[in-house]
Amino acid sequence: MAVTLGIVHGMTLSRPQRARATLSYAVAVTSTAHTTGLLTDHYELTMLQAALRSDAAGRRCVFELFARRLPSGRRYGVVAGTSRVLDALADFRFDDHALAFLQARQVVDTATLDWLAAYRFGGDIWGYPEGETYFPGSPLLVVEGSFAEAVVLETLVLSILNHDCAIASAASRMVGVADGRPVIEMGARRTHELAAVAAARAAYVAGFAATANLAAGQRYGIPTTGTAAHSFILLHDDERAAFTAQVESLGVGTTLLVDTYDITQAVRLAIEIAGTDLGAVRIDSGDLPMLARDVRRQLDALGAKRTRVVVTSDLDEFAIAALAAAPVDGYGVGTALVTGSGHPTCGFVYKLVARAAGPEGTLVAVAKRSTGKLSIGGRKWALRQLSTTGTARTELLGIGTPPRNDGDDRELLVPLVQAGERVYDESLDQMRERHARSLEELPPAARQLSRGEPAIETVYEEKR
Repeated sequence: MAVTLGIVHGMTLSRPQRARATLSYAVAVTSTAHTTGLLTDHYELTMLQAALRSDAAGRRCVFELFARRLPSGRRYGVVAGTSRVLDALADFRFDDHALAFLQARQVVDTATLDWLAAYRFGGDIWGYPEGETYFPGSPLLVVEGSFAEAVVLETLVLSILNHDCAIASAASRMVGVADGRPVIEMGARRTHELAAVAAARAAYVAGFAATANLAAGQRYGIPTTGTAAHSFILLHDDERAAFTAQVESLGVGTTLLVDTYDITQAVRLAIEIAGTDLGAVRIDSGDLPMLARDVRRQLDALGAKRTRVVVTSDLDEFAIAALAAAPVDGYGVGTALVTGSGHPTCGFVYKLVARAAGPEGTLVAVAKRSTGKLSIGGRKWALRQLSTTGTARTELLGIGTPPRNDGDDRELLVPLVQAGERVYDESLDQMRERHARSLEELPPAARQLSRGEPAIETVYEEKR
């Protein structure tokens, strides 16, 4: 069902007309949910309208997405969500429903609506590939095109990357202190339902082993896992009945939740029912380091030496680090992960750094000079300078011609979109491998949880 542009821009809407406009919007939401054009802010389109009016909308421009600083106390950040940005870009359209909504709300004028109706991004995009680490100033995304086609992407790319990079950065710290023990993502119930899917993906890029979120498993192929919650135990007349039903249904390799009542009795009952080949027991409350030691000793004494001990219960990287010496075989993390472990956003900004001097002019650098919000103009190149032993020393950024690679530099920007066509496509496994390599390259201080400066310094080289 198409909604035509039946409301003239500039007229005052009566109550019935407002009702019809609301209905048009409702139809748009249900009919074209895949369209991402309206995942933007009002002022992006009013800027577009004014730029069209001034004839500056077609000027070639360069925007860069970067963070002025890392979240307080963090030593590095992790790139995630780049492919989701490109997926969203492919669907960035203004169809009849979106245009009807914009006209009904009198967001922009008719000339701007006509421009939006034909919108297709035709420029170029470079960026840091997913799994890469980043530092203050790192140009995670470089968008080049006309001002009009690039500016309207600002809110969309910031929304995706600020979320996904925050999750991946927290996840990387958790995986690091887990020191090889698997970490499972289980935070869907603590965030928006769609954010939960994106969070599971970002955590997997950063090294999580699996997710409890089935939608993430379906959409991205991430391994899914899970067995039972306390409600399953409470449903039955006693733990014996609950454990028996679970083992008979899921097999002895299942994980039994043992802290509903008395942990010692539950562990003994679990081995009695499942035998010494029981897959794992899960502890979800209490003094986890002490309980993990007690349960491990009990399992060993019962002959279940291969039965793993898995812990959950509001874990974050600090709680996982505190369990490093405990006999824990795996962790489940929810709330702290999907909220970025205290930093739910990365503070990314999307700034115009260069524009054509005129309609056909060469690019000139432009930059803000606002107090506390300075930016450095000019289209950047980015290199990770390495020591002779392969350890990262500097995030080297510059404008103009990059220095000759003497073998100790690693280029960071890769092409993502060329002339409007996507050229970047990687598997999650490739992203995970890149993250492992990038982390291995950082100095040891990067893995410290204590507050401190970024693991490597960002240096801006003078224009050549």
